[in-house]
Amino acid sequence: MHGDPMMWVAGVRALYLQALHPRAVRGVLQNSDFRRDAWGRLMRTAHFVGTTTYGTTEAAERAGARVRKIHSMLSATDPETGETYGIDEPELLLWVHCAEIDSYLHVLRRSGFRLTDAQADRYIAEHRESARLVGLAPEAVPSGRRELAAYFDKVRPELAAGAEAREVDDFLLRPPTHPLLVPAREVLWRRVAHLAYASLPPYAHELYGRPAPPPATVTRRLRATGTLLRCVPARVRWQLPPKHILRAMARLGADSRPAPYKVGR
Repeated sequence: MHGDPMMWVAGVRALYLQALHPRAVRGVLQNSDFRRDAWGRLMRTAHFVGTTTYGTTEAAERAGARVRKIHSMLSATDPETGETYGIDEPELLLWVHCAEIDSYLHVLRRSGFRLTDAQADRYIAEHRESARLVGLAPEAVPSGRRELAAYFDKVRPELAAGAEAREVDDFLLRPPTHPLLVPAREVLWRRVAHLAYASLPPYAHELYGRPAPPPATVTRRLRATGTLLRCVPARVRWQLPPKHILRAMARLGADSRPAPYKVGR
């Protein structure tokens, strides 16, 4: 799944969803220079996901330890109450994790990546291991679609589109870029951002206060985009950094090449 090109759209959806948790997004904005180093932050996230997916067990453990150490040193402050809290609070880590996994699974399935419900449950369960790497107790993390849905139902009253979420929304629509690349941003990136936003659940559209096309229209666009991107040869797509898939194939052999048909075996 993680070798599929629609993961880029799914990643942007995850950012939109994560920004709706006030305490979580505040922790990001108060400890990040993402506006000045958007590409660097994106690549660090891609590197972590790539390492935990395609790297060795030792590399994944090192990446997790590094993330836990960084998080343990960071805190955020609620401007209204003055409360200071660590950004490694389990409830915040759980929100970020669930928003990511839900987005990856939702976008890929809706765009035509074939998975049975049982396989979707397996995917969610497997990611309890990635949750452990960032500091969560695996038994406290949803292990299937029903548990994931129940989690979102439970946390929904805590969500809001405050000033921080609006800032993320504005950033995702107009990320800083070189003046010569502004036309490309308007033509290409904005389409990705709009598609990712449209794929959010209805309650997210309500919170952001910006409507989305009808669900059937969004599904058609996701399928069309997925079909188009999957026409690009995998070997070409995988040349983009951080190249974890190519390194894994070099280590494990050509038979380890990720391919959707292998899911059904």
